[in-house]
Amino acid sequence: MLKLLLIRHGETEGNKLKRYIGKRTDEPLCPEAESRLEQIDYPAVQAVYASPMLRCTQTARILFPGKKLNIIDELAECDFGEFENKNYLELDGNEHYQAWVDSGGLLPFPEGESREEFKKRNVMGFQKAVNGCIRGGLSTAALVVHGGTIMNIMEEYADEERSFYDWHVKNGRGYEVEIDPELWKKGRRFLHMLRKL
Repeated sequence: MLKLLLIRHGETEGNKLKRYIGKRTDEPLCPEAESRLEQIDYPAVQAVYASPMLRCTQTARILFPGKKLNIIDELAECDFGEFENKNYLELDGNEHYQAWVDSGGLLPFPEGESREEFKKRNVMGFQKAVNGCIRGGLSTAALVVHGGTIMNIMEEYADEERSFYDWHVKNGRGYEVEIDPELWKKGRRFLHMLRKL
């Protein structure tokens, strides 16, 4: 079996202000996030995969010091378009934002990605990571990515049915999941959740 840790990056200033921080905003972790991450003791893994965004690579280096980072571009957060780096207060009165809210978050982000494009990209990145683990004969790996990325992966593959937003996790947290490599190679692709981290 292949065990994976799906971990959301540590907190950034934009996260603290509840801003939409996507793939256009490459901000670092806030100082207190670094010390919080240093207190977390996740199990050792054979490989670490990460989004190319600074907040993910910093988190990965703190949680798994000395491990080579395998960067997968498709694991980056959503492109929030004109909502990028703004929060709901700053978007109050924006007709595009109101339309997006009224759609239940289903409309594409103006000048950004649609949920479908974002999910398709993340799923492709996740498949690259899993296939790399299987080719390498690994039994453990970590993916240090974004909240939205984890939500897409879990919604697509978890053997427990939940909606996208129900898979939300806090900064520095995530899920430990298990994959059967033989079933995965045969196209029977699902994750079994072992625990919430």
